[in-house]
Amino acid sequence: MAISLINIGFGNMISANRMIAMVSPESAPIKRLVSDAKDAGKVIDATYGRKTRAVIFMDSGQIILTSVQPETVSARIQGKPKAGEDADG
Repeated sequence: MAISLINIGFGNMISANRMIAMVSPESAPIKRLVSDAKDAGKVIDATYGRKTRAVIFMDSGQIILTSVQPETVSARIQGKPKAGEDADG
């Protein structure tokens, strides 16, 4: 299986093959999951201090926070750049 890396913003990359889910951070259950994972040391914060726009769950149990919209990450996984976005995003 080939490794497919996806840019999640600011030059950070993750393996698309290892993603389980990508959700919005707005609901209370997701906020609780992120809080519990922070306490357990399982969160990777790739927001660089910006607002969290997507929460990515990995098959390793890690949770990744990114400031990139879920639609943008999805388009990058599918190889479709969004309008007005360059390849480096």
